[in-house]
Amino acid sequence: MTLVSRAPQGTPPPDPGDKFTMLLAHADDNMVLSQRLGELISNAPELEIDIAVGNISLDHLGVARALYTYAGEVEGEGHSEDQLAMFRNERDFTNLLLVEQPNGDFAHTIVRQFLFDAYQAELWSDLAHSDDEQLAGMAARAAKENAYHLRFSAGWLVRLGDGTYESHHRAQLALDELWQYTAELFEGNEYREAWESAVGSTLSEATLDVPDDPYQRTGGRSGFHTEHLGLLLAEMQWMQRSYPGLEW
Repeated sequence: MTLVSRAPQGTPPPDPGDKFTMLLAHADDNMVLSQRLGELISNAPELEIDIAVGNISLDHLGVARALYTYAGEVEGEGHSEDQLAMFRNERDFTNLLLVEQPNGDFAHTIVRQFLFDAYQAELWSDLAHSDDEQLAGMAARAAKENAYHLRFSAGWLVRLGDGTYESHHRAQLALDELWQYTAELFEGNEYREAWESAVGSTLSEATLDVPDDPYQRTGGRSGFHTEHLGLLLAEMQWMQRSYPGLEW
């Protein structure tokens, strides 16, 4: 099955006033990050971390499923959550570039998670006050889960940054590499000031420097992705695409 692209080449980022594209973008964020974190299950440095990362992955998957389901209802074309997640191509996904970046080492995973968690703290707080009661309810539930995610990622970032020379060095390298994907977090919203305050406070506690590289990458919301997303989707979608309509 092929879904009609809602992000054709050359189009601007999803319109915040278009509920379908807004829901789809946030669903894609959580679906892609869930897949990334799922890759770490049984590969985390400690059993406790392995369990925590697995639970966070499932939380993001649950949010993605709820958003995809609601997006399908809003679209009104009969697309299910599986169809929206498993039968769209790379150019049709509108997730942030940050969440599709590879796991790398543990510091890299934690930095990516922390930057995104701080963003979603603002996002869910905002959407929990939406006039759309169904969306507000989903956001309120997601906010509770995100509070745990942020506590986990921020706590580990401080431990790494303010730890040994090696852990500090790796955390700073990861921050320097991933910072170029942060400006995209604020396209179409007013979260930057609150995000910068929260992130800056944690980075200071972690003795990490805010990168000063002005170069910023964007395009994920318009369907322009890094080379990593295609490989991730190939892994994620292969079973449904090989056996359409498969049910457990």
